Amino acid sequence: MAVLCDTQIRELIGIEPFEPNGKRPGQVSYGVSSYGYDVRVGSLFKVFTNVTPHGGQAIVDPKSFSDDMFVTIDTAVTRSDHIIIPPNSFALAETIETFDIPRDVLAICVGKSTYARCGIIVNVTPLEPEWRGRVTLEISNTTPLPAKIYANEGIAQMLFFKADRVCAVSYADKNGKYQDQGGLTLPKVD
Repeated sequence: MAVLCDTQIRELIGIEPFEPNGKRPGQVSYGVSSYGYDVRVGSLFKVFTNVTPHGGQAIVDPKSFSDDMFVTIDTAVTRSDHIIIPPNSFALAETIETFDIPRDVLAICVGKSTYARCGIIVNVTPLEPEWRGRVTLEISNTTPLPAKIYANEGIAQMLFFKADRVCAVSYADKNGKYQDQGGLTLPKVD
């Protein structure tokens, strides 16, 4: 299994919109890099809150997940360039980019050093062979301080690994529950 370089990413991976990597003064970088693609976080965020509208304390349950555990913020509506994640809290967001992963490729997401050095951790499960859609990002503020996340700027890097052999069963073959997601998608259990 080999990691794909910039020219291979451009040729083999479906990424829309595809951006070159270049200096963007005052912004967290994004676009294709030597051996990866730096994704941008979109404008829609769901920030965890520990109190439900019913007045009780929320419990995170992946089998019974409720949207009322979040405050939804759309920076396009609020006309802000960022959101604030409270101390030791968590938010969900979406990438601007849509991906179409080939059958013989696996993508892994890692955080960007600019945010990592501020205590911000970005997590995404692997993009499996033949997965398609916009990626839901999990963003953790591990610090005891509020943290800014800038909308429409770089947040994480995708690394693409080309397999030596094509898999027998792809994500599309399994009719994966997150296939073709159009953006920020909450957890679901089939």
